[in-house]
Amino acid sequence: MPLVMLLSDPHFGTERPEVLRALLALAARERPEVLVWCGDLTQRARRVQFDAARHASEQIGAHHTVCVPGNHDIPLFNVLARMFDPYGGYRRAFGPPEDVRLTRPGLSLIALNTTRPWRHKHGEVSRAQIARAARWLRRAAPGQLRLVVTHQPVWVAHARDQRDLLRGHAAALRAWAAAGADVLVSGHIHLPGVATVPVSFTGRVRPLWYVQSGTAVSSRVRRGTRNAVHLIHYTVPPAPPAVLIEQWEFDPAQMAFHLAHAQPL
Repeated sequence: MPLVMLLSDPHFGTERPEVLRALLALAARERPEVLVWCGDLTQRARRVQFDAARHASEQIGAHHTVCVPGNHDIPLFNVLARMFDPYGGYRRAFGPPEDVRLTRPGLSLIALNTTRPWRHKHGEVSRAQIARAARWLRRAAPGQLRLVVTHQPVWVAHARDQRDLLRGHAAALRAWAAAGADVLVSGHIHLPGVATVPVSFTGRVRPLWYVQSGTAVSSRVRRGTRNAVHLIHYTVPPAPPAVLIEQWEFDPAQMAFHLAHAQPL
């Protein structure tokens, strides 16, 4: 089965070298077809940090790489850069900060830029982005896994994290559920987990799967959690549709990522 490797919030500039080595070893063993960076690649949007993120991406060597910026990938202290070229460093390392659709046999992946340079950390999904993603979702072929990626979350498990929800999250959930999304992915809050989210629209309730990524390699782990990444395995037609979401966590005793949880869809 081909697989998608989801990495979020590595915050290069605060990376733990031993965790990065373990991540590269995991990637070399699992050989992802698609690598997705869910934002906050850097800690302070500095050139050396973007270079480190780009180098790690090249070492993973996936056939396809999809990336969206996070709020940390926009300069905070360099006011002129934030005003006149907020995505300059990101663009040089990973290309334009555009919404992206990647279509592969068995997969339709949509990644949206939800950062806004005029905000410090909060994200926003516009009505145009919601509609565009819904349109792309409806174009997916039968049997394709339909996956939507944002940096800031459109759903959170705990009330204390509601302040980090995307502006426009409720409308996005309804529209994307109605358009047939299967899995939503976000980062930002450094709290790894997999959950189902019941979404109501036009008198119906449809469950979506939600993957909340942790921080892949940064020392900025949330209390009680470990560095974590997710792998999504999926089938390719004409095989019957099947999806497995795995959460891998760094084990400091073994100095390696181990499989912590596997969730079939």
